[in-house]
Amino acid sequence: MDNSLLVDLSRSQFALTAMYHWLFVPLTLGLSFIIAFMETIYVKTGNPEWKKITKFWMTLFGINFAIGLATGIIMEFEFGTNWSNYSWIVGDIFGAPLAIEGIMAFFMESTFFAVMFFGWNKVSKKAHLLSTWLVAIGSNLSALWILVANGWMQYPTGMKFNVDTARFEMESFFDVLFNPVAVSKFLHTVSSGYVMGSLFVIGISSWYLLKKRDTVFAKRSIIVAASFGLLASIFLISTGDESAHQVALKQPTKLAAMEGLYDGSKRQGIVAIGQLTSGKEIGDNKDDFVWSVQIPYALSFLGFRNIDAFVPGMDDLVLGNKKMNIEPASDMLAKGKIALKSLRDYKNAQKVNDAEKSQASLKTFRMYEKYLGYGYLKNPVDIIPPVGLTFYSFHIMVGLGTWFLILFFFMLYYSMIGKIEDKRLFQKLALWSIPLGYLAGEVGWIVAEVGRQPWAIQGMLPTQVATSHLTSNSVAVTLVLFAVLFTGLLIAEIKIMLSQIKLGFKGA
Repeated sequence: MDNSLLVDLSRSQFALTAMYHWLFVPLTLGLSFIIAFMETIYVKTGNPEWKKITKFWMTLFGINFAIGLATGIIMEFEFGTNWSNYSWIVGDIFGAPLAIEGIMAFFMESTFFAVMFFGWNKVSKKAHLLSTWLVAIGSNLSALWILVANGWMQYPTGMKFNVDTARFEMESFFDVLFNPVAVSKFLHTVSSGYVMGSLFVIGISSWYLLKKRDTVFAKRSIIVAASFGLLASIFLISTGDESAHQVALKQPTKLAAMEGLYDGSKRQGIVAIGQLTSGKEIGDNKDDFVWSVQIPYALSFLGFRNIDAFVPGMDDLVLGNKKMNIEPASDMLAKGKIALKSLRDYKNAQKVNDAEKSQASLKTFRMYEKYLGYGYLKNPVDIIPPVGLTFYSFHIMVGLGTWFLILFFFMLYYSMIGKIEDKRLFQKLALWSIPLGYLAGEVGWIVAEVGRQPWAIQGMLPTQVATSHLTSNSVAVTLVLFAVLFTGLLIAEIKIMLSQIKLGFKGA
């Protein structure tokens, strides 16, 4: 069996599922709170126009929620079908947050979802409003547990390796829950969802203004969404800064790839925009960039909160840097192979009841345990993720995030001074920023997951070891089937949404 092909196909299938899923999730996260704000205004003012506005956006939320649910369930099943080795080795840790999501957040979200949709005129206004808020909170709690699990993959903590079962087991639930990478990832991800929800509302509302219909409803929707979007964008920048800081501390190879940095230095600048040098390899003398615009000292300061800090490049991380006490990757691979051999020796000694050899092997393993994952790698350069995809995805994400902040500011400003109906250019920009919001979210996940390679669990478990024992053909067939299925679901969602949008607010 061609293992590299199997790994590539398994990764492609999971990436396909995750990217389709992420077309639905951010809108759920953001739109749920915007609906809650609108319904709160309705309950406070008693104005029936706000009820129509709330019900209109709630209908679009429901369409998105139902179809997004299908892709999310499939993604969880893929851990068992395509990544069974991963599930076996870390299931004791990874399974806990996923189980909590299912029992607590998902249950809460689904229960009050029914009241929110079918409870109009059947429960009191306040009870209905409470249900709407609980759907919003439940949706975000679902994201919390998923991102706790993902954060642990980026920075494994609160666990130990059981040599008898060859599995990682949880030692501290709270270390997993309050993992700094997970916390920053959760806050950054949900705030990106708030931005996406706000872009969706102001974009669709701008379409109504361009068509000169439902203008009162559209303008009120823009004020709520632009206010929320502006605050969320500011928060997004703050959480993005903390997330990058955690990457600098915990995942230096990812940071180097995000910045296309090969030769590290103190007082390192950050690349605002640039073109990577094609064919650049570790240790050659080519320039990192064909051209670039850098902000002096910024990477040292943002990454390590110290303008004089040394930022390691990919050359330093692969070849080592004695001056900065950075170990060569080749040494880590050699120590990883010692860890693997001593683990095998320990298991064999256990089978023949050789206590002396068993203890000696265990002692050796514990000395090199932290290098265990490196023992599976073949070449020191394998520790470097795909540079081009990581670098350009990161810079597209940052550029779009900056544009959204500007857009929200002007949409809110023109709304507050009563001139938004005259600003057709901004209305068009808002409409066309909807797909840009989805693009920003997708490239953000590419940075997070492609930048984590070659690891399924950072430093512990390479992706190549995490797959199931399947044939490449079976994964290829299901990959095609999922691609067809998800595309069909997406087309269905777009058609249903467009039909509802054409009906307008008066049809709500």
